[in-house]
Order: sequence, then structure tokens, then C-alpha cells
Amino acid sequence: MHTEGTFEPASWADAHDRYEALGGTARTVVKEVAKAMDFDRDEYDERVTSEVVETARQVLFAESLVVRVADAEAFADWRDAYPHEVTVAGGDDVDRVAWHAAPFAETAVAATFQNEPAAAVGTVRRMAFNRIYREELP
Repeated sequence: MHTEGTFEPASWADAHDRYEALGGTARTVVKEVAKAMDFDRDEYDERVTSEVVETARQVLFAESLVVRVADAEAFADWRDAYPHEVTVAGGDDVDRVAWHAAPFAETAVAATFQNEPAAAVGTVRRMAFNRIYREELP
């Protein structure tokens, strides 16, 4: 088993703090991308909305989440010991699984995969944000 990512919130307060802290970074990323795309002031004002910056913040948050990657047997052992709900996307007859757990939210999400661990990790991060964090974060 190995992990990818650097952020594993231990509580809703941790998740909120991290999400809040990413606001400035998201604004800077969007501003620099718009600059690289040669947006003039009018185009920037028209196209760079608060929704665009919020989307950048959501992506930054999700992309930093810790995701564990292991074979199906190790996942099954972990799942048997995990006392909360686990939502799994994908087929049952594959060799590997990626997952993110949020015990403080009493849930976890997982995606099975055969050959593309990076794609599975990305899927798990999107699932985690949308199914666990989206409604709780501002």
C-alpha cells in the first residue's frame, strides 16, 4: 500500500481551515492563468468570476487529499475494519483500489482499477470532494 497527497483532515475544522487558506492561492492561480492567456482587463473582468475562483479552490483542496492505493485484498482488510460507510465506484473483479477516508464524517470513497492508478486517484479525489466535502465547505 502507498499513499498519495499531503492533506488528511482529522476534523471538519481542519477541512474548513485548509479550504479557507486556499482562497488566496486560488485567486493567484486564476489571475496568473488569465495573464498567460493574454486576457485584457475587460476580458478578465467578464470571464473571471467568483465561481471560477471557487472552482480553482475546490480543485486545489481535492488535489491535496491523501488517497491510499493498494491491492483489493488490502482494501478489503481495511474496509472490514473501517466502522463507517464506504462508497465504491467500479467493478468488483479488479486487482487494485484507491480510497480516501474521512472518519470524522463517518464515510469513505473508493474506486477500483486495474492499470491506471493516477486516474483512480483523480477519481477518488473528485468523489471525495463531491460526496464528502462540497456541502460542508463554504
